[in-house]
Amino acid sequence: MDLRQLLDSITPEVYEALKRAIEIGRWPDGRALTDGQKELCMQAVIAYDQRLQPEQRTGFVPPKTSPCEPASDADSIQTIKWTD
Repeated sequence: MDLRQLLDSITPEVYEALKRAIEIGRWPDGRALTDGQKELCMQAVIAYDQRLQPEQRTGFVPPKTSPCEPASDADSIQTIKWTD
């Protein structure tokens, strides 16, 4: 099995399990990941992420709006009034 076939066989459930294993450093059965396993898991997650829409990828941060764009209602500035 080559790398492409391996990546094609990764299901969303396996992808989530790999991400969780990287996060906690352990497999679902409790065994610790070795450094080599962690590296391979990261490579698989990165490769799988490339097939997703950008906003679905691990670590996606939405872009901030430009200061030239009008603010939405949620972003509107509110005046604070100080009282003694």
